[in-house]
Amino acid sequence: MQPRIYTYKITFEEVPYYYYGSKKEKVFDEEYWGSPITNKWCWELYTPKKQILELFEYSDKGYIKAQEVEGRLIRPVYNTDEWCLNANCLGIFSIDQKRKAGKIGGEIGGKIVGKKSYELGTGIFGMTTEEKREVSLKGIETQRKNNTGIFAITNEQRRENVKKSHETQRKEGKGFFGMTAEQKSEAGKKGGYLGGKKSQKTLRKHKLGIYGLTEEQMRENGKKGGKISGSQKWMCLETKYISNPGALTHYQNARGIDTKNRIRIK
Repeated sequence: MQPRIYTYKITFEEVPYYYYGSKKEKVFDEEYWGSPITNKWCWELYTPKKQILELFEYSDKGYIKAQEVEGRLIRPVYNTDEWCLNANCLGIFSIDQKRKAGKIGGEIGGKIVGKKSYELGTGIFGMTTEEKREVSLKGIETQRKNNTGIFAITNEQRRENVKKSHETQRKEGKGFFGMTAEQKSEAGKKGGYLGGKKSQKTLRKHKLGIYGLTEEQMRENGKKGGKISGSQKWMCLETKYISNPGALTHYQNARGIDTKNRIRIK
């Protein structure tokens, strides 16, 4: 299999943040989850999923075309949609980046500065993984205290945003709804790339997510989650049997069917 050039979209299981980009592979199916710097905390705290949007000819022309398409994807939501994690758009800085750059002497220059920092091991490239994580967590804590970013909206607003996003994807046949059964199964296997024990340990240490809730809040969320889960309808992709998530799990386990082989239909 030959390496590819493609545009992609990163989404997250737990929150409606998203990120667009383009990639020129060195080998086919090279593992790649974007190259965020400003908003890298989102990749460390939540579970990313990647959707390949469009493939291009593997050549310099193809790569230039992919970057142009990347720009067209980002431009309509850049600096306007709070859920967009792209901090620059083909050399154009986000508002936050411009503000920070102004404090240290003005805007100097996009990719050239990034390359220099990388070569000299300065800035974020001079930090350890632990230091980067601490910076990310401090940023989240600041947002929590100031009620900005994700903490500026209510749980109801978050649910509504996720619902709208899913509805748009369903209508346009994009994201999860634009994938074949095989692609969904494969995405499920790869979806936990940055999740698992590492994320759980970080969340527990800093009392974020479920570890920041009281027992009463967890009980209340459990009740709400039970009602929502009970109203959902899922279908087994092998037998076409339809039921709620819990009942379908028992059904598939009893028949030796992989519980990932399912799709939500309601």
